[in-house]
Amino acid sequence: MTIGLIADTHGYLDPKISSYFSACDEIWHAGDIGSVKVLESLEQIATTKAVYGNIDGQDIRIMCPEDLIITKEGIKVLLTHIAGTPGKYNSRVKSIIRHQNPDLIVCGHSHILKVTRDPVISGLLYINPGAAGRHGFHHQKTIIRMSLENGSVTNLEVIELGKRGSI
Repeated sequence: MTIGLIADTHGYLDPKISSYFSACDEIWHAGDIGSVKVLESLEQIATTKAVYGNIDGQDIRIMCPEDLIITKEGIKVLLTHIAGTPGKYNSRVKSIIRHQNPDLIVCGHSHILKVTRDPVISGLLYINPGAAGRHGFHHQKTIIRMSLENGSVTNLEVIELGKRGSI
C-alpha cells in the first residue's frame, strides 16, 4: 500500500503534488489544511484521510477530527497535527500513545521535516512531512511518499516541491 503524507498546506495545493500522489492508495493530511478545496482536490487524486490543524476553520473541523487512529498493513498510525517531538510529546498525545500504542505518528505543525525513531518508545516511528504550503518559515515545500508492507514502512522518500514562495 502506498501512502502520500502531507501537512501544512494552508489553503494552497502545489500542482506538482498530483503527479507524486497519483499512484498512492491513500493520502494522509496532518492538518493546517486551510480550505475545503484542498481536501476536495486531494480526494480527486486518492482516498484522503485528514485531521484539522490550529489554523483550520469550523468547516474543516466539522469534516475532520483532531486525531485519527488508522491501521493499515499491520501498522497502527496516529495522525494528528500538534504532537510535539519524540521525548517531548504534548500531554494529549502522550495519553493517546499510552492508550493506543501506535507504531507510527504522523504530524505537522512545526513545518520541519523530520523522520526518526522515538529514542524512548521502542519501535515508534515519528514522521513530520514538513510543510507543503506557501505560508510559514520553511524554505522548501516537502511531502513524503512511502509504502506499508507486512507491518513495515518501506520505500520512504522525501519529495521537495520547490521553494516556499514558488508555484
